[in-house]
Amino acid sequence: MINEDKKINANSKNEQLEYFRSADSEDKKLTTNQGVKVSEDEESLTAGERGPTLMEDFHFREKMTHFDHERIPERVVHARGFSAHGEFELYESMKPYTKAKFLQNTNVKTPVFTRFSTVVGSRGSKDTPRDVRGFATKFYTEEGNFDLVANNFPVFFIQDGMKFPDVVHAIKPEPHNEMPQASGAHDTFWDWVSQNQESAHMVMWLMSDRAIPRSFRMMEGFGVHAFRFVNDEGKAHFVKFHWKPVLGTHSLVWDEAEKLGGKDPDFNRRDLWESINMGNYAEYELGVQILEEKDEFNFDFDILDSTKLWPEEDIPVRIIGKMTLNRNVDNVFAENEQVAFHVGNVVPGIDFTNDPLLQTRLFSYTDTQLLRLGGPNFHEIPINRPVCPFHNNQRDGFHRQTINKGQVSYRNNALAGNSPHTVDEKNGGFAHYQEKVEGRKIQSRSKSFEDHFSQAKLFWNSMSNAEKQHIIDGFSFEVGKVQYKPVQQKIVDMFGKVDHGLAAAIAHKLDVSVPPANIQSKVTKTSPALSQENTPKLAETRKTAVIISDGFNGAEVKKVIENLQAAKVQVAILSDRLGSITADDNSTLKAKHTFLTDSSVVFDAVYIAGGMKADKMFEKKAKMFMQEAFDHFKPIAVSNEGEQWFKDKQLPSKAGVVINKQQPDDFSKQFIDAIAAHRFWDRSIL
Repeated sequence: MINEDKKINANSKNEQLEYFRSADSEDKKLTTNQGVKVSEDEESLTAGERGPTLMEDFHFREKMTHFDHERIPERVVHARGFSAHGEFELYESMKPYTKAKFLQNTNVKTPVFTRFSTVVGSRGSKDTPRDVRGFATKFYTEEGNFDLVANNFPVFFIQDGMKFPDVVHAIKPEPHNEMPQASGAHDTFWDWVSQNQESAHMVMWLMSDRAIPRSFRMMEGFGVHAFRFVNDEGKAHFVKFHWKPVLGTHSLVWDEAEKLGGKDPDFNRRDLWESINMGNYAEYELGVQILEEKDEFNFDFDILDSTKLWPEEDIPVRIIGKMTLNRNVDNVFAENEQVAFHVGNVVPGIDFTNDPLLQTRLFSYTDTQLLRLGGPNFHEIPINRPVCPFHNNQRDGFHRQTINKGQVSYRNNALAGNSPHTVDEKNGGFAHYQEKVEGRKIQSRSKSFEDHFSQAKLFWNSMSNAEKQHIIDGFSFEVGKVQYKPVQQKIVDMFGKVDHGLAAAIAHKLDVSVPPANIQSKVTKTSPALSQENTPKLAETRKTAVIISDGFNGAEVKKVIENLQAAKVQVAILSDRLGSITADDNSTLKAKHTFLTDSSVVFDAVYIAGGMKADKMFEKKAKMFMQEAFDHFKPIAVSNEGEQWFKDKQLPSKAGVVINKQQPDDFSKQFIDAIAAHRFWDRSIL
């Protein structure tokens, strides 16, 4: 437990966890969980060499019992996840808006723990399906834990949590055959969508590039709901939270994502793990959209509707701080699997609104943790413990760790001086915002929630031509997997209310009727912030394959590699075998990747230098590597044999292809600029 008077800082959580860590060591002696040293750990106790096993073998029983109980129920959603530790630093004080202490002092760094996840798949599924991604952050503040439980989409499928079990049941594997895994490309999901048209906006995001992020480090995060900031004077503002990745928001292409699911199902978690180990820390700036209460009804959408976003052009995002994830977990189960987030974990100065989806989430998170983590004491698991002291009259229950001394476990009391005592609001006690509430008990939704298509059309209008084509392709694949033809027709009719051109393109792919043009949304407005074409584009931390064989141009390749590394581009040497590859000047580079162990889909770019001693098989594999990178719109640099191989392939465009016709420094600069551009969609029109 952190001392009451200890100052909370960015390292406080790490110091707290140190008490619970146990490092592997060569000189440790094997014992039972009771501390008894063990003399035999491979053979159970039997009655003679060929006799029955004896139940008195307490070490066998303890070892096997623990193994039988090692698994806890996986999360119903967000089962597939990965986490990292870090810190949050504030750029500017939010004191005019909130009394939350971690948002007051720019000199304080708050420890954080962030978990990224897919939603639909099981814990053993792949990292790269078309899916929503969770982005949950636990702030260990001096006032208690604040959990920002976000997604990489700013909206959700439903307006009321009453429907949450339905949408999850619909998108999960179908119960009669438990297929498909980690995919919405099946009848029940699209049947549900067609019957719940409030999902239109969310489905547009799901069919877009946002559903297949390049990495967790290049993924935006949104708090989805409207919350409240409350300041010292009791004045409230509506607020929405945003995480903006410093590296920009970037995605995979669909074919690439599918291949990665087989080549490296751990692609996203591996990227985060390796990047942090190399010092390429994941960085995100925290932004807030702040709205005065008097402006609640000044928009053509309801600000409390979770199927709607607040357009950044109308309500700007104010960047107030930065989170840096700089330390990997020590144990995936103890930290990543046992961490318990809760949208209801707030601190003084942050409060809730009447968003109906938010209100239902306030119940469901505690309820699910009780099942997953075995009882009411999940807050005592090390990763979930606040770094500030906590005291109350709660006692007992499964997995209780605190040893409470004394006879009192209730309030009010005289035997313990009425301790622990309540704290008034002026001294830091949480006091709920006093919103005036009145009305009849009803089961109905405000008419301001009824427009399901205007923001879906806003999203469509804001996409680039390439992004629009990807959305069409997403629909064509997903709905094309639906076996029941009437559902396909209903989906096309539904999205005809978004955009006629979109619906017509999908209808053509599915061989169903095109809906009339007059039903489409009349919205003409755009929001440039929604397109990934307008995101920051950097070469930093991008991963580039350098393909060489014996006899490569040593001086040129080494100079290019130096320039790439100076630009903070990750370089991976790839050849037809592992080990040292000899250059024309007898220098060597060590290949840690081969055509067999890796393919172009695990890299962001490729530099093909080749070598004078490359045989026909090497040339064939290099051309295949280059072709796949080209098809995925990636930057390609070619020199020497690589240039000839590019010509031999007769690839139809030089968009994003840098050919070495100049000095290595100029060649490198052009290639680095191409890496920063990420993709070259002009190839798609050829």
